[in-house]
Amino acid sequence: MTDRDCVELLQWAAPRLRLRWEGFRRVRGQVCKRLGRRLKALGLSSAAEYRTRLEADPSEWDVLDSFCRVTISRFYRDHRVFDVLRDDLLPALLEQSRARGEHRFRVWSAGCASGEEPYTVSVLFQMGLQPRFPEAKLDLVATDADEALLERARRGCYPRGALRELPPEWAAAAFPEPGPEPCLAPRFREGLTFLRQDLRTELQDGPFHLVLCRNVAFTYFAPPLQREVLPKLVARLVPDGLLVIGGHESLPEHDTDLERAAGPLPVFRRRRS
Repeated sequence: MTDRDCVELLQWAAPRLRLRWEGFRRVRGQVCKRLGRRLKALGLSSAAEYRTRLEADPSEWDVLDSFCRVTISRFYRDHRVFDVLRDDLLPALLEQSRARGEHRFRVWSAGCASGEEPYTVSVLFQMGLQPRFPEAKLDLVATDADEALLERARRGCYPRGALRELPPEWAAAAFPEPGPEPCLAPRFREGLTFLRQDLRTELQDGPFHLVLCRNVAFTYFAPPLQREVLPKLVARLVPDGLLVIGGHESLPEHDTDLERAAGPLPVFRRRRS
């Protein structure tokens, strides 16, 4: 199957999965490799034959959907975002929670892949925030549609290259084991729950102080679905709660419930009504 054949297949199939082809433009190589292996396994010689298979076998759409889950992740990815969360935005939210006598700080990592993002939040919380807010406890739920990725997340072991953007002292505390693929220390797993959930059809119950929805909905979802998902995400934020999206993403048109919280960075605050 040529690259052109693969692109045409994705352009035809993506809307049926409520996805947008444009989101896959830069990462289509990964998807096309998976499709090539699938065609070989099925004994098919062309994208046209695979399209016929899809039209004849509804269950094959689930297989294709799984091929479209592209994961590119590492710890502390987009370090400027995590820096401003640590230094400015989360301390302000924790101060508000302290004033209300609340001790649980609720976070949702939507589309958590193999766990680098939620574990980054855990490390940041314990190393960067709890010394100032010792009474605060993290309650983080991480969701993804791919059970295989969730199993890797629950295992919590990563190649050292995935840790290169973590502050060195944090990396040493969180991954004290030697070797090329150390595992996260147990204390940084406390308060975290991993659940299988497809953001296209189901969302976590709120309210949350922080929702991270990066490089999922606003990259790969079709525009009508993006417009459905965004107000549901906002509704799950506490007043002044924060929504973080990917660095190359933009939000669909939205009402005044959100405002930028950190200049040009992709962090938005829910306005108080």
